Amino acid sequence: MKVTVDGTDADCKPTHIKGTGKFDRKAYSVTGDPNKDMRSCRKVNGHTLTFMNKKGDKVTISGRGVVSADGKTRTVTLTGTDSTGTKNTSTAVYDKQ
Repeated sequence: MKVTVDGTDADCKPTHIKGTGKFDRKAYSVTGDPNKDMRSCRKVNGHTLTFMNKKGDKVTISGRGVVSADGKTRTVTLTGTDSTGTKNTSTAVYDKQ
């Protein structure tokens, strides 16, 4: 898999995050993100994957992505700890356009 994310940070400065890897649970390098330098992914089944982001040896975010059976919706659930040590969980639902 190859991931490239272009966007803006909290200060409206441009960001460019890149990483490549495989769905084999091994950690692969990520560049351009101050919150992670490694990511590992695992394919659970044909519709689900799990992933974990690390900064150094510390897990910053873990998550699960599920694509609906009809392929029209993707739900991503994240659990992590921010830079202040606050734990948080979020869920985002994406509809195919």
